[in-house]
Amino acid sequence: MGNPETRTQASALDRYFHISARGSSVAQEVRGGLVTFFAMAYIVVLNPLIIGTVKDGTGEFLGGGNAPNLAMVAAATALIAGVMTILMGLVANFPMALATGLGLNAFVAYGIAAQPNVTWADAMGLVVLEGIIILLLVLTGIRKAVLRAIPAALRTAITIGIGLFLTFIALYDAGIVRQAPAVPVELGAGGELTGWPTLVFVLGLFTIAVLMARKVGGAILYGIVGATVLALIVEAVGHVGGRTDATGKVVNPGGWSLTIPKLPEQVVDLPDLGLLGNFSLLGSFESLGAVAVILTIFTLLLADFFDTMGTMVAVGSEGDLLDEDGLPEGSQKILVVDSVAAIAGGAGGVSSNTSYIESAAGVGDGARTGLASIVTGGLFLLSMFFAPLVSMVPHEAATPALVIVGYLMMTNATDIDWKDIEVALPAFLTMVLMPFSYSISAGIGAGFISYVLLKVVRGKSSQVHPLLWAVSGLFVLYFAVDPIKTLFGVS
Repeated sequence: MGNPETRTQASALDRYFHISARGSSVAQEVRGGLVTFFAMAYIVVLNPLIIGTVKDGTGEFLGGGNAPNLAMVAAATALIAGVMTILMGLVANFPMALATGLGLNAFVAYGIAAQPNVTWADAMGLVVLEGIIILLLVLTGIRKAVLRAIPAALRTAITIGIGLFLTFIALYDAGIVRQAPAVPVELGAGGELTGWPTLVFVLGLFTIAVLMARKVGGAILYGIVGATVLALIVEAVGHVGGRTDATGKVVNPGGWSLTIPKLPEQVVDLPDLGLLGNFSLLGSFESLGAVAVILTIFTLLLADFFDTMGTMVAVGSEGDLLDEDGLPEGSQKILVVDSVAAIAGGAGGVSSNTSYIESAAGVGDGARTGLASIVTGGLFLLSMFFAPLVSMVPHEAATPALVIVGYLMMTNATDIDWKDIEVALPAFLTMVLMPFSYSISAGIGAGFISYVLLKVVRGKSSQVHPLLWAVSGLFVLYFAVDPIKTLFGVS
């Protein structure tokens, strides 16, 4: 007969999450939530290695100090992901998880925080402002209008460009490509791949690729874990050591690029949540200037804006959860939670949080309701206590995942009509300038300006959305700021 109290609780869950109505069960939701977590848990490792290892414009790492604090960044990453994913389950009743957005975090680190005089608090303040703007656009219904303003080809190119940018960072951080005296970069040290860390990277990359080819769920996470274990063994046996000395000079070309893999003193520890509240809402106006701030926020908006719509439709389609308009039931609630997640990511000091397409893995395994999201979120909260483990992961074990992410972003290239110069050339400039100029903003600006110019010379200026005209004009000012200062005698 079963315990009456247990049956009542199960019935309450069923009513709140509509589990039976969506053809699911509690066990199915729990299993789907577990699958989603293991498909995207890699972000707890990768986010600290992306934003936690970059100095801001004042020379400090995220969280303060002159050395990375990866455990602190990992704990905050897991906390915000856990809370926002649970909120998605409770408010929107949708099986979609959220965490720090890849690409977004790279832009925040390299495109904002690393600029002269900018602090990490300033950078995260811009993320909060961007999240507030997105929330207002959702609540007022303007978000869909903005979606129509940016040509689809440029939106695709932005995604691809960020993927290429991430790939370049990964290859450089792992030592696969390095600075050279005669050319900008070269393969390895002196044109040759050298050292055990390089082997760890290569094996990690191919492990993930093989697992993905075999359609193994959680391939990225397994690849990072496997490469990290190998790195620990290599260092314990070979005593490889670091690549550089305390001054940053290369003294051991075959050494580890940053983190020397070794077991932490504690595997489980109380999470250090010192990053929470580490943001300055208006500090960037003083360090960057008003025009640069506006363009930076707009760039963040573009990078953060379009993915959620596509993600929620893809996840909903996988679970047969779309209505007659092709949108998930309660799509407005989903967008609101996603917007709040952007704010929470900035306020938590870990960059904007957004919806993850990896949620489709859990839906493919049976998740149909927000209960699965609560399970995923709970596992993220639990992972906070294992944050010290992140400190032992070397770049060579984690960066293969970034190369794979770059590949996944590159798959969108077929959506661009490469025979139409009006969209293809702006898309191309957007994609290549991001890695080659080491600036996401530069790529977006070049794409927008060239798109407007080509439309004008071909007599199609009426096809350019007013918003695109305005933003392109701001990017012209952004690129020409030095000549303008010289013209007016401003130092």
